[in-house]
Amino acid sequence: MRRDPSIPTGEIRSIYLDSPRLESNMLGDPTRRRVDLYIPHGHDGAGLPLLVDLVGYTSGGPKHTNWLNFGENVPERADRLIASGEMPPVVIAFPDCFTRLGGNQYINSRAMGDWADWLTQDMLPAIETQFGCGGAGRRGVFGKSSGGYGALVHGMLYANTWSAIASHSGDVGFDLMLATDFAHTLRRLDKHGGSVERFIAAFEAADTVRGDDLHALMILGLAATYDPDPDSYLGIRLPVTMDTCERIEARWDQWLAWDPLNLIESHAEAVKSLKCVYIDCGDADQYNLLYGARRLTRRLSAMGITHVYEEFAGTHSSVDFRMDVSLPLLARALSA
Repeated sequence: MRRDPSIPTGEIRSIYLDSPRLESNMLGDPTRRRVDLYIPHGHDGAGLPLLVDLVGYTSGGPKHTNWLNFGENVPERADRLIASGEMPPVVIAFPDCFTRLGGNQYINSRAMGDWADWLTQDMLPAIETQFGCGGAGRRGVFGKSSGGYGALVHGMLYANTWSAIASHSGDVGFDLMLATDFAHTLRRLDKHGGSVERFIAAFEAADTVRGDDLHALMILGLAATYDPDPDSYLGIRLPVTMDTCERIEARWDQWLAWDPLNLIESHAEAVKSLKCVYIDCGDADQYNLLYGARRLTRRLSAMGITHVYEEFAGTHSSVDFRMDVSLPLLARALSA
């Protein structure tokens, strides 16, 4: 239910993209993908900036356009912010990037698929051609958790495509974030003879999803993202020994190479070119991302990179209200 029924309502349009760019994924995931688009009231999209919403693990973009109890979905939030004058009108895209392993980090992977290329080379041109929005200097990307990670990495690797980014509780500081996750994952695999294939088969056949198994699946998804092995089942190999959970340094180094704390070292100039860099995190984030966010913002400051960093009272959960801060910042930067 909308908080204020008198606020003008934007339109939701859905398009479907079938891209050969995703055909090489090892998961057997479909290449046909839905993208929902929010177009503000009184506009057809032409000439407006374009924002892209990258959702967190276990979700897909169209979830953010669904009805939401006791709150606002993202289009309703945008309606309110635009109607109040806090935010200039923008088009917002919600791509479905869900995978068999439960989520997406939005980078290219031999196992998961070339998701960064799909977003920047397939999805953006399709939207901009059909709706006349976005274009050079007028594209922004934002997200929470895995989506926040995606926004950070895209800002570093694809600053020639994006001009503004916002990360809510994004994955930063892998050493703290993943400190105990590998042992947890091995315990879940042990219930299936230590076999990744048997674990995933049991997960997919189960009548209900167990939280412990879902978290282990996420770690397997990260393994297929950061250090895929084309000779392993679904490209999954962990950076630890399967019996003693000792780090395999060569494998772990491949993960660390994708940590924004390390990526920024060679992509500072790209991030400096962005019109807006926004980062926030809850002061009680249960995945220890607060400390990674603090480390990152200090590095940005030391490099002379203009950005906004905020900490708020809260955990990793129920942080959509932070978009009241990030969306107007992005929209104003791209409308200037």
